[in-house]
Amino acid sequence: MRPLLAGLLFASCVVLRLAAADTPPTPDPTKPAPAPAAAKVRQWVYVLRLVPRLHHDQAWTDADKAIVGRHSAHLQAATKSGQVILAGRTMEPGDQTFGLVIFEATDESAARAFMESDPAVAEKIMAADLHPYHVALQRK
Repeated sequence: MRPLLAGLLFASCVVLRLAAADTPPTPDPTKPAPAPAAAKVRQWVYVLRLVPRLHHDQAWTDADKAIVGRHSAHLQAATKSGQVILAGRTMEPGDQTFGLVIFEATDESAARAFMESDPAVAEKIMAADLHPYHVALQRK
């Protein structure tokens, strides 16, 4: 009976040690909690296209031109703050032209919010499509 009791005692000790190894340590209330890890910033691109009514230069109103001014100022400010990496457009007729904005955001929700805050998108003179992106090469 004694070898059986010793074996059970040994097995109990092994189980307790394994259980203790899987249990995270109890935080010390006298020490400050570690700071949460910063969210990783990812790159995104949105593609802008003019709404069909603006495909012809003569269709542009003063209000449309003012919106483009706000769109430009918005992107300039975001470039200055470091969020926008690149922004521009093709130089083609209105029905063929498109713009690109390559920028950084922590997640899709933040990226979508940034895209939708663009005055040209918010005021519906441009439609935008969001895509995850990765700049692989960049000229110095």
